[in-house]
This record gives sequence, structure tokens and C-alpha cells, in this order.
Amino acid sequence: MIIKPTGMDFSFDMKKESQVNGVAVFVFMILMLISMGIMTWMIIESTRVLWIIVEVLALNLIGLYVLLAFKVAEQWEKAIVLRLGRFVGLKGPGPFWIIPIFDTIPAWIDHRVMVTTFTAERTLTKDTVPVDVDAVLFWVVWDAEKAALEVENYRAAISWAAQTALREIIGQMELADILVGRARMDAELQRIIDERTTPWGITVQSVEIRDVVIPAGLEDAMSRQAQAERERQARVILGESEEQIADSFAKASEAYRDNPTALHLRAMNMLFEGLKERGAMVIVPSSAVDTMNLGGLAGITAMADMAQRYDDSDKTDKGK
Repeated sequence: MIIKPTGMDFSFDMKKESQVNGVAVFVFMILMLISMGIMTWMIIESTRVLWIIVEVLALNLIGLYVLLAFKVAEQWEKAIVLRLGRFVGLKGPGPFWIIPIFDTIPAWIDHRVMVTTFTAERTLTKDTVPVDVDAVLFWVVWDAEKAALEVENYRAAISWAAQTALREIIGQMELADILVGRARMDAELQRIIDERTTPWGITVQSVEIRDVVIPAGLEDAMSRQAQAERERQARVILGESEEQIADSFAKASEAYRDNPTALHLRAMNMLFEGLKERGAMVIVPSSAVDTMNLGGLAGITAMADMAQRYDDSDKTDKGK
């Protein structure tokens, strides 16, 4: 059995901790330009040197503070702020300030709906059939504090929790149930994963099974089984049809049994219809000829001629 996580970045979003906000950089550059201008003026005028040095240092310190303390969180995220290692609150969305050196931002929590794809390869079902199952998980962080403090890496944790739950579900279901019961499997997966992730401040919105791959040999066997089942159903339907036809003939025989004349007329009509076909040859038992009183071969020949004339006249009428 191989469990392979796919489509996930297991690291926290640390890029903003290492990057400096653009507004802070702009303010810092303005203050630095002002301090450089003051320094240039000091060199030219050579007056009030001590006071000018203090002003330049103050501007540099203010610029450095703005550069390190001013942060901006996007509309969809919250910043986790720790002061000397202790949680002090969530910041954002929008601009906020921290105390440099004392405050740190270990993580930025995204509150948008996240998508995680995961795969369970060669996992045995309840009836010991190895299958490959691909699924996708939709989840969202509803408590940024728990997601940052209750679990080391919530992205990795939810991915592994989803794959473990998928493996458990596959082991409890037979192959036929997996193939035809995906909706029930999706609901059960969502329930199990949500129970595991709720203490982390994460809720699962939905789970969808994308694909179930079975061994090629088993797929061929299932195809032959389905074909045999269809043939069996066809034979059953044919047998039921024959039974209905037999019942109809039985009812018809009841009507003809007490009425020989009707039976003779029906027989003659059937013979006549057969002789109407051009080039048709009808073999009639002599007992049937005697029973219908057709007068032997002459009667049959006469009936054939009459059928031929009837057919020619019918074609002539159609031609007109």
C-alpha cells in the first residue's frame, strides 16, 4: 500500500515574515532621503553639528521602526502575533503595527476555501481487491488561532488525515459498493475528516472521489460478467415472451376447438398468405389438406393461382 500526498505545500506561509511591506519601504526611503539632505546641509553650513546629528539619528531610527513594525494583511488572511513567544492576538486584514524584536509573526492564516488532492494507491478493499483512488478535499480555516497553535502544520495534518480516512473507508467497503456508492463514500469521508480537523479550527466543506482505478484483469472479468448478465436477462425475457405466446395460442385453441369451420378458415387464410409471396413454396401435410377439404393438389394449385392474380392486381392498382 502506498499513500502519496499530492497538490499540497506543507509549509506555513512564511514569505511575508521575510518580506518587508512596500509602504514601510517607501516611508523608510523618504526618511533616509531627508536625513541625507540634512547631513549634506550640515557639511555645507558646518553649524549646529550636534543637533543635526541627533535629528539624523532620530529620522533613521523612525524609518527603521516603520520598516520593521508596519505590516499589512490581505483581506482573506490573519497574522498570528507572538510577543516573546506568547500569543497576543490576531492581526488583519489591513494594516497593523508590531513591536520589532519583541513581536514575531510565525504564520499567516488563509481564510479562503482551500483545495487538497490526495491519493491512495494499491489499497485493499474489504474483498481484498487492490484499487487506486483519487479524491479532492475542500476545507476552510474558521479559527486561525487554533490552526496555528493546536497543530504544528495544519496543511500537512489535514492532508494526512484525509488520506488516512480514505484508506480506512476503502478497507471497510467492497469493490462493488465503492464503484456504485460514491455519494455515500464522500459523505462518510467528510464526516471522519471533519471530526479530526475540528479541534484544529478547520472544517471540511466537501469531499469528492474523482476516480477509482482497478486492475486491468479484474476490469476485463467484470466486463465479461456484465455481458453474461445481460445475456441471461435476454434469455429470461425471451422465455417470458414464449410463455405469453403459448398462453395466447392456448386461448385461441379453446376458441377453435368447438368451431371446426373457424379453424379451417384460419388455416386457409394462413396458407393463402404464404402463397402470396412470390417464389414461396409451402409444404402442407396431406392430413391437413384432407381436413381442410382443399381437393388435393388441384385445390392447392388453384389457390396459388388465385394468390398470384391477387398479387398482380394489387401491384397494378398501386401502379395506377
